Amino acid sequence: MIQVFVTRRIPDAGLRVLEGRATVAIGQTDEERALDRSVLLRGVREADVILSLLTEQVDRELLEANPGLLGVANHAVGFDNVDVAVATELGIPVSNTPGVLTEATADLTWALLLAVARRIVESDAYVRKNKFNIWSPNLLLGADVGAGPVGHKKILGIVGFGRIGQAVARRAAGFDMEVLAHDPSHRDRVEAFPGVGWSDLDELLATADFVCLHPRLSPSTRHLIDETRLGQMKPTAYLVNVSRGEVVDEAALVRALREGWIAGAALDVYENEPGLAHGLTDLPNAVLVPHIGSASKDTRDRMAVLAATNALSHLLGERAPHCVNPRVYETEAWRKRTGRARA
Repeated sequence: MIQVFVTRRIPDAGLRVLEGRATVAIGQTDEERALDRSVLLRGVREADVILSLLTEQVDRELLEANPGLLGVANHAVGFDNVDVAVATELGIPVSNTPGVLTEATADLTWALLLAVARRIVESDAYVRKNKFNIWSPNLLLGADVGAGPVGHKKILGIVGFGRIGQAVARRAAGFDMEVLAHDPSHRDRVEAFPGVGWSDLDELLATADFVCLHPRLSPSTRHLIDETRLGQMKPTAYLVNVSRGEVVDEAALVRALREGWIAGAALDVYENEPGLAHGLTDLPNAVLVPHIGSASKDTRDRMAVLAATNALSHLLGERAPHCVNPRVYETEAWRKRTGRARA
């Protein structure tokens, strides 16, 4: 019997953790293809533990497909693809891979911010199309990120001030920026952070030159940046999203970029990923990358190791190092699943 069902191939560093300690099946080895739902269901029915990626919806149907399922090890920091409430009800621990991708994602945030402000993607295409015939003082003019020759500090607005938001703020010091942050759940965290000022969302959007999105996805943050909020931003401002695509109303963003409500946007995530809103790819003031926030080799290796380590804990009926629903371990449902029901 398969013990650990890995939905789609993970880095070898994680698979090595499982070697010799668990029987492993991989649902999809082609990394450019999704896993068919029927294959996912069959794999879960035959497994003790599922090691899932954020591309799979681990819902009630899936969780109830195997009465003996011992755990879900999600290969991601976010776990909105897993119905944690249902998993807890059924006595199934769910784990994630926190803390490991903070620096890589903050790096990408700045890479996107600089790319959209200085029109790097457009410039690269310009050269590759053999259009670079002579230097011109008016060619591909972008925006300063630092104070620039006029000495006016730029304002960076950070929405969501968890680990990644804080890492982005630290990097802003090198550009001598004024930093504002909004996180309604952690105002004290913002106010205690050196060099960062608290702001309500309306003020942040109206004043920031660059707005970086780092909130967790929840009902209150879905379409947090909608048509109204985009209209509050300055026409010279830029939006960067590396959190979750659903935080932004993508159709409204297309309109805002097309009509010049804002100067540009850079996205690593999309509302209906991997699908994109109609017209988004036609916009020269949009920089688009394929969800690579954590895509450094060291980071992805570490994520895979954490996910595999969590999977082994689930398999042994032990507390996973990074369980997101720890109260499940106090339930009768979990004790029954792990053979620890009270006599």
